Amino acid sequence: MLSTELARRLLDAGLNWSPLPGDRFVVDRPALGEEVFYLADMTVEVHTFVGGSVIGFNGVTEWALDSVNLEETLWLPREDQLRAVLGHDFVGLGMQGREYAVVALIEGAPQTFVHPDAEEAYGLALLAVLRGRG
Repeated sequence: MLSTELARRLLDAGLNWSPLPGDRFVVDRPALGEEVFYLADMTVEVHTFVGGSVIGFNGVTEWALDSVNLEETLWLPREDQLRAVLGHDFVGLGMQGREYAVVALIEGAPQTFVHPDAEEAYGLALLAVLRGRG
């Protein structure tokens, strides 16, 4: 799973989130720690209002949290979502020893990003691509 530290760096680099069912996220508040939530119909949903969007927790959590502003959340994209955002800059995924190696085009040149976790390798590649695009 993508780390919150890398997810925060991706957000800072310009990665936008349009929440969909199945997406993973954390509430970016110290009191909630690293508890991961999943958007799901009927239990954790996005509600859009004139003033912005909130994520509503529909009575399924043990603690008192009705909703949070979307800006208070941090998206933890999955491998397929990271690959989709890489788009035409994605070259391939392989193994380098026991680690995953993602090859991406950074300003037209292939670079390899290696990590024991595939999503982290994709995230590192996407971070470099976003910085190159910006």
